[in-house]
Amino acid sequence: MERLIDGYRRFRTEVWPAERDRYQALAEKGQRPETMVIACSDSRVDPQTVFGTGPGELFVVRNVAALVPPYQPDGGYHGTSAALEFAVRVLKVKRLVILGHARCGGVQAMVEGAPAEAQDFVVPWVSIAQGALGAVPHDQRRDHAHPQGHLDLCEVEVIRLTLGNLLTFPWIRDGVAAGTLALHGYRFDIHTGVLARVTDAGLEPVS
Repeated sequence: MERLIDGYRRFRTEVWPAERDRYQALAEKGQRPETMVIACSDSRVDPQTVFGTGPGELFVVRNVAALVPPYQPDGGYHGTSAALEFAVRVLKVKRLVILGHARCGGVQAMVEGAPAEAQDFVVPWVSIAQGALGAVPHDQRRDHAHPQGHLDLCEVEVIRLTLGNLLTFPWIRDGVAAGTLALHGYRFDIHTGVLARVTDAGLEPVS
């Protein structure tokens, strides 16, 4: 914990003086981010770092594998869906960004099975995107000679499925149809530092 406290002290002495006005304005006027990012909880992929943004610019939700469940307004606990509702209907963000990444443990759990110690919640959670695995070309499924290449393909398909799940929310679908809300999918490669846009044709590196 001491390392975290040391980081806070550096924040107070080095960052806060320069950012004081920004924080005070955010406190007084409230937040008005134009972008919501749904990212993986993986400690190696921080949306604010990847996109070079500061306080108040991104409304961020992080969960295992950056998943969005289909629209299901029942009595269950829907943390990601609640955040989406607040961002889209209250904050009125202009874009929703799904940020997946390479070497994703959540996607690996879908493909190879979750660790024995992570069965209670991880297994049902990653099952949200299990259907994405069927979109991987048959001749490239479970390629034991190139397992990472197979996982790369699955990671992209999970992002595509998640973008599709967003459109099951009526107020997201309406916003997209009206042109007031845009959906984007990206994959960040931890090893190379390259961010790529997910398109119908595959991955398009951002230059």
